[in-house]
Amino acid sequence: MSGGEMTWDLEADVVVLGSGGAALTAAIAAHDHGAKEVVILERSGMVGGTTAMSGGMLWIPGNHHQLAAGIEESDEDVVAYLDSLAPGALDPETLWAFMQGGPEMLRFLEDNTPVRMASFSDFPDYQPYSPGAKPDGGRSLDNEAFSFARLGKWAARVNPSKMAYPLRGSLIEATRGTLDEATMAEREAGDYRGLGQALVGSLFLGVIERNIPVEFEKRARKLVKDGERVIGVVAEDANGKDFRVRARRGVVIATGGFEWNETLVKAFIRGPLTGPVSVPENEGDGLLMAIEAGAQLGNMQNAFWMQSALEFKPQHRNAKPNYMLGSDERARPGAILVNRKGKRFVNEAANYNALGKSLHAFEGGTHEYANLPYWLIIDQRYRDKYPLFNSLPGSPTPGYAIEAATLAELAEKAGIDPAGLEAEVARFNQMVRNGHDDDFNRGDTTYDNFYMWGDMAFAPPYRTLGMIDQAPYYAVKMEAGALGTAGGPKTNADAQVVDWSGNPIPGLYAAGNAMAAVLGEVYGGAGGTLGPGLTFGYLAGKHLGTHISNH
Repeated sequence: MSGGEMTWDLEADVVVLGSGGAALTAAIAAHDHGAKEVVILERSGMVGGTTAMSGGMLWIPGNHHQLAAGIEESDEDVVAYLDSLAPGALDPETLWAFMQGGPEMLRFLEDNTPVRMASFSDFPDYQPYSPGAKPDGGRSLDNEAFSFARLGKWAARVNPSKMAYPLRGSLIEATRGTLDEATMAEREAGDYRGLGQALVGSLFLGVIERNIPVEFEKRARKLVKDGERVIGVVAEDANGKDFRVRARRGVVIATGGFEWNETLVKAFIRGPLTGPVSVPENEGDGLLMAIEAGAQLGNMQNAFWMQSALEFKPQHRNAKPNYMLGSDERARPGAILVNRKGKRFVNEAANYNALGKSLHAFEGGTHEYANLPYWLIIDQRYRDKYPLFNSLPGSPTPGYAIEAATLAELAEKAGIDPAGLEAEVARFNQMVRNGHDDDFNRGDTTYDNFYMWGDMAFAPPYRTLGMIDQAPYYAVKMEAGALGTAGGPKTNADAQVVDWSGNPIPGLYAAGNAMAAVLGEVYGGAGGTLGPGLTFGYLAGKHLGTHISNH
């Protein structure tokens, strides 16, 4: 859309589309680096996007908390690790921008906003066996608990969490059990929250303190150009009317991925994506605008995979189905994943992104996906001891779970081959007795045995390996879920969107899951999406604030 003689409803130096972690970081960075008039357009009535629903961790190699903890880092190790996971697929320019910009972004936020992070020093990288990995942890950061009382009336504007962990403390505190009753009472009184709630809450307070306005229920639809330069955006308000915002310096697309857009998913993604766990507004608005503006696209086939299960009733806005995160259930002792033949097909304790790719194995002879559909199988011992998604031990069987007295009956009810399931459970139980998973080596790595997934009451490999032999038995149909898609407009090292010739489109920037992921299909460790996302939000804001002559 050309600017022409357009009348504007609002004008600012910088317009940020979206309000997740990358967007809020971009707005703050732009403001603090010289763009005094910044505005955020948010499609929904809530801030935080998927970031607010997430674990909120950041994967930032070489961050100052890591170094202060005595965990050394080298550029060679980082490159070796990432390159081993995506050989020859990463762009050196943007990879270097992430490696340099990540630690800088973290220092900037902690020096200038309420954001406070701590090194989750023993959280292993997700592929601890790869060259350059930190098998004993160090690159992942956790949020300190943040008091939502500091947000006042704005606290109600933050998207709720989707995590099952206690929210009053940090993830470190919750998993290590370091909160006493007095501290918990104080945290309850101050409405303290951890995880992605803490990250978004502290970033949002930084936005509020700078008087950066958030225009709610303004769905960005069209970028406005003057020649080749992007000079503004046309949004749609709650009544379907146009809301035109001029951007004197530029527009940052930080609208999340396109996982809730069935047409785009079928057009681009490598295989079925059936159960997204992100906010339902992630329908590719930013992608469509970038395509129309002439952006080069990258990494379009990939997503940040996460196993999920459909809750019995819809809970999302607009009555969209609610999919529950499935990262812990499958990794605990006494749980396996099986396909329709009743066969295991993966190390159930593997990281969720890598596991997601195994769901796209294709059988040429039958022309079917070998591992879709698939099911989580557990027994009564598991039900008595561990939560099953949002169902606590001792509670009635939830509507999303199938229950049966025998494995054969369970298989019949679920649509699994009964003989195959019985044989597989028998084989698995024998391997548990022998102390080793000969089929998929589950329990062999520090990641498999990390205390967040398994049961610390046992020594490795029994933190993740356990018998399935106490009736009744349960099955939950699982989905090929995703935290978000990983493709979008390609950027340079300053987060500027580039065209098909590799030249920056003046005035257009992208960050977070709305951009082509800097690390491609790689998920380096806990915080593997938010680390690069906030980094490129920061780089976009910094460039918009400091490069006045370019605007």
